[in-house]
Amino acid sequence: QVQLVESGGGLVQAGSSLRLSCAASGGTFTSFGFGWFRQAPGKDRDFVAAIHWTAGKTFYADSVKGRFTISRDNAKNTVYLQMNSLKPEDTAVYYCAARHVGSRDYDYWGQGIQVTVSS
Repeated sequence: QVQLVESGGGLVQAGSSLRLSCAASGGTFTSFGFGWFRQAPGKDRDFVAAIHWTAGKTFYADSVKGRFTISRDNAKNTVYLQMNSLKPEDTAVYYCAARHVGSRDYDYWGQGIQVTVSS
């Protein structure tokens, strides 16, 4: 059973930076693609960023492009989301997710971590 544990969230001021981490266990790390999603109060969960299992490709939502960077460290079984120039509208619970090679859907999800950006 694959487990994903997020860390690094918190309360910051607008314009600040945070780095979220997602530690994966219970599977072969390089067999998975990873994504970050977020859900603000009263809203649906939205895609934020994704990284291919080979780390050769990354994808971003338009709202975070140029400000957020997703990366992975296969030696540490960890995926990161570096968030710069944070805005109040980035406030949400952020979720890490993993999907098997070739899968269209995400098979595993973390418990989520709160990020709050004050104005």
